Parts: sequence; structure tokens; C-alpha cells
Amino acid sequence: MVLPTGTLHLGTPPGAAPFDAALVERLAAAVLRREGPPRTRNLLADGQPMFTNRLALETSPYLLQHAHNPVDWRPWGEEAFTEAKARGVPVFLSIGYSTCHWCHVMEEESFEDPQLAQALNERWVCIKVDREERPDVDAVYMQAVQLLTGHGGWPMSVFLTHEKKPFFAGTYFPPGDGQRGARVGFLTVVTQLSRIFAEERPRAEESAQDLAEAVAKALRPEAPATLPGAAALAGALDHYLHVFDPREGGVRRAPKFPSSLNVRFLLRVHARTGAKEPLLMAWLTLEKMALGGLYDQVGGGFHRYSTDAQWLVPHFEKMLYDNALLAIAYTEAWQLFSGLPGAAPDGMAWSVKAAFCKRIALETLAYLDKEQSDPRGGFWSAADADSEGEEGTFFVWTPLQLAAALGHDDGAKLAALYGVTPEGNFEGKSVLSLAHVPQGEDLALLERARPKLYAARALRPWPLIDRKVLASWNGLAISAFARAGLAFAEPALVQRAGRAADELLSTHLQGSYLLRTSLAGVPRHPGLLEDHAFLAAGLLDLFEATGAPRWLTGARGLHRTLRARFADEAGGFFRTPEGHEALLAREKPAYDGAEPTGNSVAALNLLRLAALTGEDGYRSEAEALLRAFGATLAAAPAALGEALLALDFLHQEAREVVLLRPQGGSDAALLEVLRTRFAPAQVLVRAEEGPGLEALAAVTPLVRERTALAGATTAYLCRHGACGLPATTAEALRAQLATPPPTRR
Repeated sequence: MVLPTGTLHLGTPPGAAPFDAALVERLAAAVLRREGPPRTRNLLADGQPMFTNRLALETSPYLLQHAHNPVDWRPWGEEAFTEAKARGVPVFLSIGYSTCHWCHVMEEESFEDPQLAQALNERWVCIKVDREERPDVDAVYMQAVQLLTGHGGWPMSVFLTHEKKPFFAGTYFPPGDGQRGARVGFLTVVTQLSRIFAEERPRAEESAQDLAEAVAKALRPEAPATLPGAAALAGALDHYLHVFDPREGGVRRAPKFPSSLNVRFLLRVHARTGAKEPLLMAWLTLEKMALGGLYDQVGGGFHRYSTDAQWLVPHFEKMLYDNALLAIAYTEAWQLFSGLPGAAPDGMAWSVKAAFCKRIALETLAYLDKEQSDPRGGFWSAADADSEGEEGTFFVWTPLQLAAALGHDDGAKLAALYGVTPEGNFEGKSVLSLAHVPQGEDLALLERARPKLYAARALRPWPLIDRKVLASWNGLAISAFARAGLAFAEPALVQRAGRAADELLSTHLQGSYLLRTSLAGVPRHPGLLEDHAFLAAGLLDLFEATGAPRWLTGARGLHRTLRARFADEAGGFFRTPEGHEALLAREKPAYDGAEPTGNSVAALNLLRLAALTGEDGYRSEAEALLRAFGATLAAAPAALGEALLALDFLHQEAREVVLLRPQGGSDAALLEVLRTRFAPAQVLVRAEEGPGLEALAAVTPLVRERTALAGATTAYLCRHGACGLPATTAEALRAQLATPPPTRR
């Protein structure tokens, strides 16, 4: 049925009950506010959408993509389950995200098909969830999918009772039987499962109860164990040595994910032990990732993962969290490699490798600042893989396109350098990649060609951008910009981190509690563990980069919220706060995948807070957290790869460094010594004498009773608040730093 609302027409999805007048009015107002053409192939003659559903009222870009499907979608909430119970039908839950290629495929094949949509609308209540908005919901039902199928992924398709319990689940389904190699298609699945629910409900509910109990058991917090020792660090290294790909770096497999080998841990192993093999493993992985098609050679930034074992052909979406985490890894590698003399076994000087890592880090951050920045100051979530209806079209090239952008000579040279051939390496075109780290004339060619290629590529239809701002991922980006800005002496990067932090604290922070997501400055959804932990880490990095006490105060406030509302008395934190919506289980995250868990990041936050404030309570909390995951860290330490960074910090004597400059003075000369060093077991306080020193002393005792000697910037190197002789020259500071912190036993 088509309902007139002035010049606007809203079509009820086929097979759905007519919308009441109040809902029609709300939908009409929402549709009129939308910019751009409707995202659907089901259009009226005047270009308006034939159908509109309740997702038009949402703010998630992913949910809004589905607002004109003929499926009668609803957002996650009690209203949908109440409706299903009243009608006596089950619930179909579809979970995905805006830049998910196979989510787009299933939408086009199934959710845009009016006949299939009618079958869904008549037999089911349909719910669509953005996994990035509601990772708590996603985690519960992903566990169900993995238990049933042995694997997971998106789009996630889960079939639920009225009590939110899954009785069947999978991922992508083709629309019809026999299509894409599947024996049973989506239409058959929804038809047969609805029949089972109607005719054999006790069977369906028994299956759902068993699966719900298995999900709850899988997500249940493990019993605390002993505090992990150095053996866990050694076990993790053994694992990485076993799975390492000696030819391409990373893990021996396809697809290859940048997060599957913890490069930052390997850098720490070398720094702590002097072992060469972890150093070379880290370098090879960083080199191959940045030379391959995983890295956008024209625009900067990393794609999601490579579909092959050579880092060549990526899945082309770009995620904020990937790029933030990788920028930090390349920044730390630059710090470590800069201090290594001579050349590596491959004959390349470590200084050249360091310069390469710095270039990749800066290009990655430039990409985020240019293409994923929200005008309010935060960072957008992701860029799509698809444009013009195909995956990767925006990013691939032919020799003729290179020649058109650069001229015949440079085009031919660049085609040879980037491996672009008439045959191509991806559907008749070429993903750009390099065979070696560019130097000399090759590097000069790339530097003059990249702006021209970028300009030529910008004329193509762009992939969609998911413009929601997530507190957690912005926390990672704030860390990346602050850490790189400090390391590379780039104040603009630190300022960019500060802009993002100000936006998060002004828009997302409600009292002491964060909201998770916002779109155009409108925040929604309760913040989760990772939102508070990741942003706290970003604020700690901003504090070290600037010395501004408000960032340390902010980090402490976020941790107080975690302690008050998320803490498990056995140690560590649940993903959701007390009083949150009851799901099948209250997850206590225990696996560092593409993103680290909030628990892993919180562990390092707590240790840094202990060093900065001198409050042993923070250290006790960190030890309790790591003890809570002691069994996993002992048996499978690589499963918590990010927690290994905290464990490495824990088992060293953290060094506390204070740089105190006279009022109006500069600490640049001494900071130059510190910023270029890789020192993961260290905290830094930058301070200035004068009125602001009292405010800083109120949040960290490290600056109390300190003076800038003889009017010169003075460095104090301390452990547990006990400091050595003050240093006022770069030479004296280098000499003190040459003595490494002892390892805790």
C-alpha cells in the first residue's frame, strides 16, 4: 500500500501490516531530512522509493542503507520481540556493517527482492543490527554462529525465539537453492524454519535453550589463575615463531590479516632481550604489508586484509581501527629501528628501514585526517570496499590509466614499479604494489607521481564513507596521532588528537559515562568497556605528548567509571555496564582479534596510571585483571596479543621521566633524546614552572618538589618515584637512559 504524505509517498513493505498514522508521520519527516537519492532498486516512476521501513528513523549509516528495502526491518529492541510474540512468529536477526561487501551482496540478492521480502515479512519479525553500534549483541550471536557452524563472519543471519534465543544461525545465504554452490538458499531456509517454529515449536525451543546455555558458558568469565609470568611472554614468542611466514611476513595463511601477528609485541621482545629473530620478523611483516596491495599506494592507509598470502589483493574496505593500530606499530618500529646501527642481514641500513616506517605512519595518519575526519573533530568509522557496484573499482589501475594521469614516460615507469600490466592481477586491472622499499630515483618518481594519481583517482565515483563516530575507535586514533606527533616532532598531529579528544569528551561524555556512537554530533547507545578503555588510553597518550593535566584527569575519570560499573570482582571488566540490557550472557572479553579487547587495553592503562600517579591501587587492579585471564595467557598467550604488551610492561621496572622546563622555556633539546627512543616501559611527564605546575602536581606526584636547575630544562629519571641525578644536557640524559630498566622477577 502506498500512503500519500503531501508530495512524498511511503510504501508499506509487502506482506507487512499497514503503518499507523503516527509512524507514517515520523517516517515522512525522517525521509525528508535525508540527503541524496534513496539506496534501493525498488523505485517509483518519479524516483521515490517504493518501500520504507522503520530503519529510516535510525542514525546508523548501515541501518539507513536498508531503510528502503522491501523487508519490514526493525531496529534491535523489545518492541520487535513483543510484536513477534503477539503474532506468534519467530525473529530473523541480520547483523552486519556498512562497509561489508558480502552484506551488500546479500542485500542486493535477497533483501531487495520483493518476493523474498514478502516471505520474510509474513512469516517473521525482522531485525537489523549494526555490529559497530552494538558489538555486545554481535558478540553473543556470533558465538552462536561459531558453535553451530564452526566459523563466523558477516552478514550474520540468526533465527530467534521470542526470548532472543537462537535456534538456527549462519552467515551469508544465496537467495535460491543451488546458487553460489549452496545446496539450500535463503528463501528455503526462512520458509522451512518458519514451518518448524509453527509446527514443531517444542523442538525449536529446546534447541534454542541448549544453544543459549552453550553461548552463556562460552562467554562466561574464566576462573582466576596465577599472575602470568615471563613464561607467558616466552610462550607467545614460541607461537609466533611457529606460525610465522618467513617469505611474506605475518602468519602463514590466506587470507592475511595485519592483526594476526602482534608486531608490537615482537618489537618489545627485541628491546627487552636483544633477540634478533623477533626484530627481523617484525620488520618483514611491516615491510611486506606496506609494499603490498594491502596498503593504498596512492591515497595512504591500509585496507582490511589481503585475500591471498602475499598481501597483494585486499578486501578493499578501510577501517579506522586498523589504520590507527598500524600507525602506532609503524611509529614504534621507527623509534626502534632509528636506534639500530649498521644494516640488517638483507643489507639494507636500519636507517632506511626506519625512514620507510616513518613515511608509512605519516601517510596513514594523513589519510585519516583527509578522508575520515568529521567536521566536528572526531574520525569517521570506515570507507567502503565497493563503488560503481563492484568491489575495488576505485583503487585499481591499467597501464593506460597511469599514462593518462602521468604521461607516457612516467606512466610506463610507474607501471613497471607498481606491477601494473595489461592482464592485471584483479579482474582485468591491477592492484598497485611494490617489489622493494623504494629509494633514490624510484622514491623520487613515487613522490612526484602520487599527487597526480590521487587527483586522477578523485574523479572516479568514491566509495561510501560510514560517517558515524565511535568512541572506542576514536580513542585508538587519538593514541595514534598523539604518539606519532610526539615521536616525529609534529605538533599538528598532537593538535589533531586533541581536537578529536575534545569532541569525544564534549559530545559523548554524559556525566562520567560515555555514549558509544554519534552521527553529526547526536550521541546514542550506552558506551561499552572498549569505549572507556580505548579513549582513556588516547588521553594518556595525549598527556604524555603535551603534559596538560586535563588529559590525565580525563583518563582517571574514565577508569573510575569502569571500576564502578563494569568491574568483575574476580578481576577485569565485563563488556557491558551494570544495569545494561540483559542479553543471553554478560561477556567478559577474552580474545584480541582485529581489535584488542577493552580488558587488554585497560591492563596497560592501569599500569601506566600506577606509574604516573604513584597509586599502587592501579597496579593491584592490573595484576588482578591479568590474573583473571591467567589461564588463557598461560595456555594460548597469542589469543590475548594486546595483553602481552601490558604483561611486558608489568615485568619490567617502569621508568618515569619528567622534563621540567623554566617558564617560557623549551624542552625541545631533551625531548629530542626521548622521542626517538623506543621505550615501551616508560611514562613521560612534560612540565613547565609557573602557575600551571601546581595543577599538574595535583594529578601526578612526579613533578612535586622539582625545579628547573639554573634556569635550564631538567630531566628527572625515576623508578617508583625515586629519581637519579637531574640531567640538563642531552649528553647526560643519553648516558642515564643507556642503563635499561631491570626486569621484574
